[in-house]
Amino acid sequence: MADWQQLLQLSQQMQGRLQQLQLGLADQTHDAQAGAGLVRVTVDGRGAIRSLTIDPEAFQGRDADLLADLVLGAVAEAQRRAAEALQQEMRRLGPSPFSLPL
Repeated sequence: MADWQQLLQLSQQMQGRLQQLQLGLADQTHDAQAGAGLVRVTVDGRGAIRSLTIDPEAFQGRDADLLADLVLGAVAEAQRRAAEALQQEMRRLGPSPFSLPL
């Protein structure tokens, strides 16, 4: 019975750590750019887009498909960076109590 209580306690501790992590992620930002800086995007630690800037030069002599590709590329890179930061934070938390052998 003590093993179950210990497991429950560990899971509650992990839940508290995850809640703290989620709060911290809301404050983090990750930037990325595409097209040599013509398109810039900022996402929060959860990957939600916070800002998108398109240099007016991006419209000159370019078609809409290329511009869309630049935007998508910048967003994908910023979200990848946010996910990578999340993974690093999760590693710092340590192993999940559910990964321990019973």
